[in-house]
Amino acid sequence: MGRIVSNFFISLDGVVESPDKWHFPYFDDAMGAIIGQGMETTGAFLMGRKLYDEWSAYWPEQEPDVPFSEFINTIPKYVLSTTLKHPTWQNTTVLSENLAASVQELKDNTDGDITMSGSATTTRWLLAHGLLDELALLVHPIAVGSGQRLFEGASTYPLELLSSAALDTGVLHLRYAPAS
Repeated sequence: MGRIVSNFFISLDGVVESPDKWHFPYFDDAMGAIIGQGMETTGAFLMGRKLYDEWSAYWPEQEPDVPFSEFINTIPKYVLSTTLKHPTWQNTTVLSENLAASVQELKDNTDGDITMSGSATTTRWLLAHGLLDELALLVHPIAVGSGQRLFEGASTYPLELLSSAALDTGVLHLRYAPAS
């Protein structure tokens, strides 16, 4: 049975939007190793429609020597969407009906982790439906000030800390599970 793990680059003030504008000064070998370890255990990638639209316009055009491109282009991808009918990105399946049951079935039939990244809306939906198994955060020592926050307008979700580590850059690697 697979587990759903949601990964985020997040600022101290909770912003997850546009990490390309603030994340890279903190990226180092230690963070690369954390991301690499996550990729090694991933059996499938889950995303919402907006992330699919953004990434499917970019990643299929990237050559295999571009970091992350071979991983994301070849792994099975699942999109939660009631509007996407004919995905064009290779290895993509749309989950569009009975979404919670479809995601649970995906978990039941996947070896390894089902990873997702970059979709606060999808993460909140998974938490609300009891489907998220782990929330992995790379908390950057920067206040961004504006942008979508991970739990913006969300309900209350008690979490249990699984592990924590500080990187030399000041980034905290925090792993949480929904509190039981």
